[in-house]
Amino acid sequence: MTTLATDGSMRAQVADSWHLSAASGVDAETAEAPITLADGDLRDHREAHPLARVFPLLDDVLGQAARECGAIMAVSDAAGQLLWVCGTPSTLRRAESIGFVEGSNWDERMAGTNAPGMALRLGQTVQVRGSEHFRRSVQPWSCAATPILDPTSSHLLGVLDVTGGDDIAVPQTTAMVRAAARMAEAELARELLSGRPPVPAASQGCQVGVELLGRHEALLTVSSTGRTRTPIRLTPRHSEIVLLLGTASHGLSGDELAVLLYEDDGASSTLRAELNRLRHLLGDELLLSRPYRLAAAIAGDWLAVEAQLAAGDLRGALRAYRGPVLPRSTAPGVVRLRENLHHSLRAALLAGREPDLMSTWTRTAWGADDYEVWQAQRDVVGPTSPMRALVEGQIARLDRELA
Repeated sequence: MTTLATDGSMRAQVADSWHLSAASGVDAETAEAPITLADGDLRDHREAHPLARVFPLLDDVLGQAARECGAIMAVSDAAGQLLWVCGTPSTLRRAESIGFVEGSNWDERMAGTNAPGMALRLGQTVQVRGSEHFRRSVQPWSCAATPILDPTSSHLLGVLDVTGGDDIAVPQTTAMVRAAARMAEAELARELLSGRPPVPAASQGCQVGVELLGRHEALLTVSSTGRTRTPIRLTPRHSEIVLLLGTASHGLSGDELAVLLYEDDGASSTLRAELNRLRHLLGDELLLSRPYRLAAAIAGDWLAVEAQLAAGDLRGALRAYRGPVLPRSTAPGVVRLRENLHHSLRAALLAGREPDLMSTWTRTAWGADDYEVWQAQRDVVGPTSPMRALVEGQIARLDRELA
């Protein structure tokens, strides 16, 4: 991974993070990250956190190595709040000048571009070097961070980070941080399994995972009794059928499915052929008929976005929304599902009036020409925001093109 190139270029991930930082109102000249957990709250929150059980292991494996090379190991929660910060006294004193202390919050929307914040948002291992940091006070430092997940639910627990000088910005550091995080996850899994009763056989059902947001061909994964098949890339038509059956809990008759699938009549023989091919692919035990239905629990990426919207988690919904449902499909039932989800998410975005979320939307392929959202973003960023000129420029572009 590289920092700013000699020609002034920037990695796409870092550029996105700078956009987010600016849209969230982070001041590049602010020296310190904000404190969001005071001492008493920090102590209680840390003791109750699941990562408290594996912190001694992380400190032994990675913390000691960080001290020996004059670096810092930090562990955050899922909100970006630093719960543990470990290093030599001299290194910790230097880190205090940028607010890299226990209880501080390094979410990008509060602290600007940094590895722990990016790892939280992206859900992957990240390295940020020197001048890639948004705040100037942090640019003498480099960092590598990776998420730590709950081994049973895969939910984000927090982030493991190593921060230091230029010598930190090497692939070996990234590999070491990732390995320590996986070790912590394995230890959490071992503790859980040692105290958990066996799962009843009746509850070991079959689950079908479907990914189709922003995809023209769905990716389907079948999991059953602890085994997971290799993901299957479906044809566009099979993708549509799986989506429609996945949203019809009681199944669909052939006529009902045909109406949702085809724009014209007289396609019943074609539908039967498609269903036979899909049954051959999935197996007789998974695709049932009379009515047509999937004999498994459905876990779909579009369903996750719908659930997050229903729970009021707009930020989570926007993060999970990788694009419209099967964007090339013209099947009436798919078009309706696609438009309902897209318009629901967009309406929540406009009602929420969060400038960083609007910026995230307008930097996507489906939001780049969304005139109403650009206008709403102009209203909320304020006249002195560094994002103002960019927003005004995009509105002017759309004015020219739409005229």
